[in-house]
Amino acid sequence: MAKPERWVAALPMYNVSARLREDWLLLIDRVGQSLARARVPVTLTAVDPGEGADALHAFWRRDDLLLSQTCGYPLVHGLAPYVRLIGTPRFAVSGCHRQTYRSAIVVRADDGPATIEACRGARAACNGADSHSGMNALRHVVAPLARDGQFFADIVHTGSHLASLAAVGDGRADVAAIDCVTLAFAADHHPALVAGIRQIGLTRAVPGLPFIASRRARTPLVRQVRVALREALRDDASLRSRLHLDDVVRTTAAAYQPIAAMALDAQRLGYGKLG
Repeated sequence: MAKPERWVAALPMYNVSARLREDWLLLIDRVGQSLARARVPVTLTAVDPGEGADALHAFWRRDDLLLSQTCGYPLVHGLAPYVRLIGTPRFAVSGCHRQTYRSAIVVRADDGPATIEACRGARAACNGADSHSGMNALRHVVAPLARDGQFFADIVHTGSHLASLAAVGDGRADVAAIDCVTLAFAADHHPALVAGIRQIGLTRAVPGLPFIASRRARTPLVRQVRVALREALRDDASLRSRLHLDDVVRTTAAAYQPIAAMALDAQRLGYGKLG
């Protein structure tokens, strides 16, 4: 047998709690075990990708990356040439259908705006400028309502969906678009964050956050990783339930072009920047 080639992995996108982080690490471990049983000559090591958008973007471009998850927005805005797509997740939560997901547009339950139109002049919380679910999807919803490139009075940059929920809840912001998968995990692990939140709309459905590997990983190896992911989920019903993750299906970069199209739609309407 060939000497095992060393690869790294990290699944950072839905780490909303220490318990959930352990479950994503467990999934990586199970994938490594499955590859070993199949006599695939690789060693898969879970690593910390670092904090912040810059660290993540650098991590996703590592040539020794065999398993991670990214957002569709960076994928279609520069990341695609560096990676191969392992597959798209099928999450079993409200707002997901098959391998698509949406963002829930949320406000405070007691005194928040009643409709998206009523959010004109409100303060919006945004997790990051490179986020589809928190920025691009929300921009697409309000672009037809904007006047002279403006809709919200202010944008509160929070750094994460959990922080956006907190900002809406404590009054620092009035509205936010929250990835429906994150919202489900927040309900599981941080129920106080969602207790006072009300949903007033949903964004357009697009494929879920893709699992990726380095472009250096050959297609047969990427296929084996996808098989290992599916096997790990199939064989552990408890883990599958805790992750709300039913399956990982084969996908292509072309499936994510609607995310780029949504950005272009907003730009054509003169609303290129959330504001």
